[in-house]
Amino acid sequence: MNIMTNDMGGPGAKRARTGGTNALGANSEIGRKLKQYYDGLVSEEVPDRFAELLSQLEKAESTQKKD
Repeated sequence: MNIMTNDMGGPGAKRARTGGTNALGANSEIGRKLKQYYDGLVSEEVPDRFAELLSQLEKAESTQKKD
């Protein structure tokens, strides 16, 4: 008998993927909060000064590649 079979494809693994049980416990809540925080950060606008600095960097890199 292959022990890995039960870990990789057994009924417990399926329940964890489908939400039948909460295999991660408190870690699920931590992950959900981190994703919520990340999504909030990604949706914020880039400050004008930062966008200006990025533009200057792109111009400097394109000039450097031409030389």
